[in-house]
Amino acid sequence: MKKILLLNPEGATNKKVKEFQVREAVRAIVLNEDNKVALLRVLKYDYYKIPGGGIEKDEDRITALRRECLEEIGAEIEIVGEVGMIVEYRKSFNLKQTSYCYLARLKGKSGNSKFTEDEIRDKFEPIWLSYKEALRKFSINTTSFEGRVYIMPREYAFLKEAQKLIKS
Repeated sequence: MKKILLLNPEGATNKKVKEFQVREAVRAIVLNEDNKVALLRVLKYDYYKIPGGGIEKDEDRITALRRECLEEIGAEIEIVGEVGMIVEYRKSFNLKQTSYCYLARLKGKSGNSKFTEDEIRDKFEPIWLSYKEALRKFSINTTSFEGRVYIMPREYAFLKEAQKLIKS
């Protein structure tokens, strides 16, 4: 999968990164029949993200992505393309995270989300926005360090890259 970006805003050295915990995650730019994009608003920290999350033991990327979309936006998806991958060196979290992003279409209608306890605590809420509105949400400043420095730049980069796929 094509590497889009390395996020290293805290300047982690290659030597330090070797000590980090490694996490792999999947993300999806999901479009519905009206070409609106699924986002998750994280009300507690006032930022947005695209559906997705960590790949669990014994899961492949596609299985994990389908599970995450079912949990977070209450919907089955059809994957239509690869967007790319982004690597994050999260020095303050001692974490090297690689996120693999796919372009997907909603299969049927979205239903009820089945959020984790953490997602419920952080007040996750699925919303559907036009592509232009979705991109705009990632320019909003948030007080959340993780949201501002890692999540929002990552999601914006994925949306911009997916836009190229959609246009072709």
